[in-house]
Parts: sequence; C-alpha cells; structure tokens
Amino acid sequence: MYEYELTLAARRIVEDMLHLKKSETFVITADTESDDKVVDAVAGAAYAVGAKPLVIKIPAPGGVGKAADPSIPVEALSAVLCRADAWVEFNNQWLLYSTPFEIAVEKNKALRYLCLVGMNRNMMVRTIGKVNQVLLSKLLNRLAGMNRQVQRMKVTTPAGTDLAFEMEPSYSVVCDDGNASLPGIHMLGGQISIFPKFETINGTLVFDGALSPPCGLLREPVKMQIEKGRIVEIKGGTQAGEFQSWLKAFDDPNMMCLAHCSYGLNPGAKLTGNILEDERVWGCIEWGIGYVSALDAPPGIDAKSHTDGICLNASVWLDDVQIFDKGGIIQAELKKLADELSCG
Repeated sequence: MYEYELTLAARRIVEDMLHLKKSETFVITADTESDDKVVDAVAGAAYAVGAKPLVIKIPAPGGVGKAADPSIPVEALSAVLCRADAWVEFNNQWLLYSTPFEIAVEKNKALRYLCLVGMNRNMMVRTIGKVNQVLLSKLLNRLAGMNRQVQRMKVTTPAGTDLAFEMEPSYSVVCDDGNASLPGIHMLGGQISIFPKFETINGTLVFDGALSPPCGLLREPVKMQIEKGRIVEIKGGTQAGEFQSWLKAFDDPNMMCLAHCSYGLNPGAKLTGNILEDERVWGCIEWGIGYVSALDAPPGIDAKSHTDGICLNASVWLDDVQIFDKGGIIQAELKKLADELSCG
C-alpha cells in the first residue's frame, strides 16, 4: 500500500522538514505497535542524503509520557538522545513528555525533535506527501500571528463546548507548520497551539471526536465543566466514566488542569483514532489536559501524564471577531489561503 508514495513522503520528512545533513546522527524511535514500513522508509531516505540513521525499537509501554518510564530504558535512551542531531518519534505509545524526552530537550540544545507518533503509511502519505506545505505554512503562520495579538478568545461547538478565556502575552503560540529545521520541539504540520491564562478558562468543554488516552475514537460525547482552568465535573456515558477513572488513577490534582488549546488545520487529516492525526482534523479545536512544559507556559504544569481531546466543527472568536464558523474559516484573508488549499 502506497509503496511509491511513501518514498516521496519519507523524503519530505528528511529533506523538507528536518533538513538532515550529511553525517548527522539521526535517531528514529519506534515501538512494537509502530508501522515498520514507515520506519524503514524514513531511515532509508536519511541514509540516502548521507545522514547516519540509528533505529531504536522498544516493547510498547503500558502508558505514555512519564507513565511510560517504568517500561523503558530511561538512562540508555536518554544518553543516546543527548548525542543526536535529530530525532523523529514514531512510537505508538509516545515518549513525548517522558523522562528521556525531558532530559534530551534540557541537555541537548541542538536537538531537532519531530513528533510523528503512531504514524502509519496511509496517514504519512495523506498528511505529508500530498499536502502543499508552502501554502499550509502561510495559512498557519498568519493565523498564529493573529493569535499573538489578541487578549481574549472564545470557542464553541455544535456538541456544546462553550469556553471563554484570556490570553497571556508571555506564553507561547506554537505554530507547527512542518518546518523542523531548527533546534527544538516540532510536530506534524497542521496545528497551532496556544496557552491561555489557565485560571481564566471557564465554561463547558465537550469532546466529541476523540480522546486519547484512554478512549480513542468517541462513540458518545464526554462533557466537562471547567472552572478556573480545572475540570470539576465529568458527565457522559461509558467512555466518560473510563476517562474519569483514568484521570483519578494518577492521584495527581494537576491531571485535572487544562494545558493548551490547539487549532486543527491539516487538509489531509481524518478522524481515525490516532491522536496525532485527529487533533489536526480541519476545523477542530483540541484541548490538552495535564502536563505542559514551562518553556511554553511558565511555570508549566507538572503532571504525571497528558491527554488530548477533540472538539469538532469549532467556531472561534478572537477579541470578539469571529474567524471560524462550525469548522470553516470565514475571516477573509485566511479563507483565501484555505480556498487555495481546497479546504475552505
């Protein structure tokens, strides 16, 4: 499946996103739930440009982030990552926010990390190989620039999300446009993440697309009441109960904290149950819960893990000016770029 198209997508990761150079040490991590065809294609593309690929495959941990620590070789993996020039993560049970990740980011200031967790060949072709990265970058960076200038934001959805909050100018606005050529943390293109004044977030949050971990695709909405940036009530059916039990199992009050708000804007993304792709579905708003780095929102949120939930077909207001309506872009400048991407 996608034998030829996968080769092109792998080259785009290596050459256009990471800009790998000859003799650079390139670490690829995967686990036993990863797509080996994806790993092999990217390793081959790296070797073809003269880089030195090093593939590390581990048994899939029982959790993600720091919850993966007990199952992974923390010291050995940390040591390798601290000496790498670039690292792409294909682990299905992701190492993002794990102890090796934190050590590598802290000690290896030259590291280019690209998070492509759970990537499979179909997704890689749709979200990377077939996307006009130049146009997507223009759209994302323009929207990111708008978000850096506002003081307030409001988000609603047909499923019942209704949240309003204030922005903190000193917090990051992270634009994941597919360019991972500079040191730092990079994600699949098609997302903008903002970090509000957490204590100002109030209202109703309803996930109706996906919630991972622990639920994956949602069969029914998970409804939460938010007060001052914290989940104070969870309602719904079986999956809402599963989510509540998962949060409480950490015995960590910070696992009830909203961590970030993100736009989904990758024209090739579909709702599949893979959270990396789900949170980039066009017109969604994604909310992270739990851990957040102090690099993005000082002093950060020190939580034991992290989860992400999807609110589909979002309407968004920036300083009382509506820019999205039920998942579609309506602001004139942004809509023109979206129309060129055929995603208006």
